[in-house]
Amino acid sequence: MEPFTRLTAIAAPLDRADVDTDMLIPQRFLRKPLTVGYRSFLFYNDRYDAAGKLKGDFLLDREPYTQARIIVSGPNFGCGSTREGAVYAVVDFGIRAVIASSFGPFYASNAYQNGLLPVVLPEDAVRGLLEQLAAAPGAEITIDLATQTVTDPAGRHYRFEIEPARKERMLGGIDDIAATGEFAQMRDALERKLEAETPWLTGKELAELTS
Repeated sequence: MEPFTRLTAIAAPLDRADVDTDMLIPQRFLRKPLTVGYRSFLFYNDRYDAAGKLKGDFLLDREPYTQARIIVSGPNFGCGSTREGAVYAVVDFGIRAVIASSFGPFYASNAYQNGLLPVVLPEDAVRGLLEQLAAAPGAEITIDLATQTVTDPAGRHYRFEIEPARKERMLGGIDDIAATGEFAQMRDALERKLEAETPWLTGKELAELTS
């Protein structure tokens, strides 16, 4: 997982509430392997016509938002089912963070696991960001995870909250697989230490102590 530290990027103002996971990626694409590129499935029903041709008028398909790495959206972003593909599609499109006043809980959890930072700000702050971005297409926002701040195009700062464990993992690019590997290394080191200090213990007893 790519670490998230500090990002300054074009932000796309997706002024919609209740963007659900079926909007983000229709269910029919969830059986596709990740190797096909999930970016093509993001907001598929909004971006493609009945023949599967890109319409080109959706926000993320228009300049300068084709270069956006941040989305600012309405409340309850990612509501609906638990489908992890709804995060894959956003990440594969190049988006690293979504700012909203609230998120679907399953979506937020999946986002952290895949290097996508869900930033929760008060609704009035999000509304202000949306208005600034609409007035100045291509404006940039800075998100600093270490200081837990968002800086808007006018230079104002907003603080957001994040659980310390999630923050540490995002900063280090540590997903569940990497965390499990780190735990296994710690366990093996402890077993070697106990073996040296307590040679009278059997292998089974050592395993029980370190499990």
